Amino acid sequence: MKYPQFLNKNSKIGVVALSAGVGDYIEDYKKSLLNIESRGFEIIETASVRNSGEVSNTAEIRAKELDRLITDNDVELIMCATGGDFLIETLPYLNLENINNNPKWLMGASDPTSILYLVTTALDIATIYGFNACSFDQKYLHDCQKNAFEIMKGNIITQNSFELYELERPENAESYNVEKEVYWETLNGDVDITGRIIGGCVDCLKDLPGTRFDYTKEFIEKYKEDGIIWYFDIFSLTSEAFYLALIQLKESGWFKYVKGVIAGRVRFPGGFTKMTYQEALKRIFKDIPIIFNADIGHVAPKMTIINGSIAHITSSSGKGKIDFRME
Repeated sequence: MKYPQFLNKNSKIGVVALSAGVGDYIEDYKKSLLNIESRGFEIIETASVRNSGEVSNTAEIRAKELDRLITDNDVELIMCATGGDFLIETLPYLNLENINNNPKWLMGASDPTSILYLVTTALDIATIYGFNACSFDQKYLHDCQKNAFEIMKGNIITQNSFELYELERPENAESYNVEKEVYWETLNGDVDITGRIIGGCVDCLKDLPGTRFDYTKEFIEKYKEDGIIWYFDIFSLTSEAFYLALIQLKESGWFKYVKGVIAGRVRFPGGFTKMTYQEALKRIFKDIPIIFNADIGHVAPKMTIINGSIAHITSSSGKGKIDFRME
């Protein structure tokens, strides 16, 4: 696994809108940039970042804007501006050769899953999941946001489960509105696992099997001796749709060397049968160690995940922690 150079003070961070632009919430984006810059980083934006709409520009232009940052020797980390729905459109236009020849951190959350997953599985370059460039817009940053900055700088800290999580955030809130107790559910008993971690937003992962951008089998074969830990961020899939997505991934050979599973809180839960998300996980992974309602994904606070790294995850009595090793 190739690990790009971590950031130093005064490092330059590129921001690219591979999915939606930030024009519809530009003031929040500006607040986020202030928090990033206050830590000594310089921002280099591509032209489409501040556009509005479901996508920031055509798929080809979005990919070309990424390529400019990839080949800019001054840029050390590239953040996706925000999420969206259609980043997958850009994959045919990516210059994977340039990305491979200029390994640098790619970071994002939600829809950016598509490119992070591709880069890690196809090119063996580690990527960072958890936050977009617009994710730091609060006046008072939560510890999970501060942790993300530490990891970007190469301080690979232990991330412990948090005490409280957020249900709803009032408009213009100055901090996360955490109010409900965090409880990591261990569906097959206490968890203590170590393996190569990969995953992302399931709403995006489910669209990759059958495309030419699915390198999962090659990736898991390469790292089968480590065992694979899958992490899942569930945005708006019903429990039934989540189960069907897992069936698709399983039948595509993704889970051949699964060693453990950790899934986050669901941002928009729903269902039309009695099936729960927990039951969906148990049906697919049976007696494999499973954690549900972890601090991963769209519901804050959330942990920063290093795709492709070795993860050591433990959980018992509703709490847990994650450590990463750069191997």
